[in-house]
Amino acid sequence: MPNTLRSSLVCTVLDRLFAAADHDDDTPHGPIPGGSLATATAQERADALAAHYLPISARGGDLLYALVRAGRPSTVVEFGTSYGISTLYLAAAVADNGAGQVFSTEMSATKITAARANLDEAGLGGLVTILAGDALDTLADVPGPIGLVLLDGWKELCLPVLRLLEPRLSPGALVVADDITMPSMADYLDYVRDPANGYVSVAFPVEDGMEISCHTGARTTES
Repeated sequence: MPNTLRSSLVCTVLDRLFAAADHDDDTPHGPIPGGSLATATAQERADALAAHYLPISARGGDLLYALVRAGRPSTVVEFGTSYGISTLYLAAAVADNGAGQVFSTEMSATKITAARANLDEAGLGGLVTILAGDALDTLADVPGPIGLVLLDGWKELCLPVLRLLEPRLSPGALVVADDITMPSMADYLDYVRDPANGYVSVAFPVEDGMEISCHTGARTTES
């Protein structure tokens, strides 16, 4: 069986991107209207942090690859492309499955250009459609059934994006949310960890935490 993730093409790109991402903490953000990331709009934050990679961890990427290989989803959705690190893991798995497509969404024009170049360099560009703009708009028309979702964009939007996608999730679809240790993920975690909302959910101990939620499609109501 092939393992595109370990190919020299993909490893070379990933190694370069992770090395660049190591400098995120030393990279100043761009100008922000009002001067505060906390009060900036999603687009203002995307523009201000255009030079920041904000990646998943390598171990988290391996987990994503394994989940896509195991589940063999025909449609994978990613909220938050950035420079395409997580996208490379998803696309490598789709390539090795022999079928499927990744739909990713990103607000930063700088990052979209870079991510497309990175995917092409790795030989995976044909498997990924990067949608430019607000995820609540760009993901509205992605066709279902959706078999796997990665939520790694702005944290306060993870729950609204999930709710947008829910009608198109296949039974048994996996929803993976990154950075669950951030306080802004509290509402999302409350939602997927409540059995009444139709998920079986477990935290996975990678850097900054990932929540893996299986969409059972079975909601419960109080009698």
